[in-house]
Amino acid sequence: MNNSVTLVIATRNQGKLKEISDLLKDYPVAIKSLEDFGPIPEVVEDGDTFEANAYKKASFTARVLGFPALADDSGLVVEALDGAPGVHSARWAGENATDQDKCRKLLSALEGRQDRRAAFECVISIAVPGGPALTYEGRCEGEITNTPSGENGFGYDPVFYYAPFEKTFAEIPREQKSQVSHRGKALMEVQAEFAQVLTWIERHMPVPERFACHGSDDDC
Repeated sequence: MNNSVTLVIATRNQGKLKEISDLLKDYPVAIKSLEDFGPIPEVVEDGDTFEANAYKKASFTARVLGFPALADDSGLVVEALDGAPGVHSARWAGENATDQDKCRKLLSALEGRQDRRAAFECVISIAVPGGPALTYEGRCEGEITNTPSGENGFGYDPVFYYAPFEKTFAEIPREQKSQVSHRGKALMEVQAEFAQVLTWIERHMPVPERFACHGSDDDC
């Protein structure tokens, strides 16, 4: 593939955009985010699975903007809570809840529970305007602490203990977390196959229609 492909990352999060851009910097791809375009409608993430929500965001963005798009959906799955908060992780503690509110609600829900097993899960979807998509998944297992610890990260990171590091995700640098996190693992899968991804995009992108001009030279 000789020409650069435009890939829209369906996010306005500059940190996420930089993380993906760094991983794909050696490929012929022009990375854009939603900030590079005018306002577009927000996608309602009402799917029952991470895969459904990731595909919905990627497919919607691709169809609206006319470029291939990458989107992810992720969250925390807690064994003792039957998989909650799951796909509702971001809004589980309320629409405008802070990260502290989220951790507080989770610890309250697990009060007195012996089983603290949990996992962060992430699904990445890469879609083209016509509908087809590729799916990549990542999972990181850990357990929920009794109290928050650490100042790094976001969301549930201060209460997610990762045994191999003997620290919570909020106690380790972002670069170290990216090597083992759910999103990091999914993104590394994308990176490992990105040459094939570009070929797949080229094969599935709609071919622009060509129209013959039957008017005068000035009209054409």
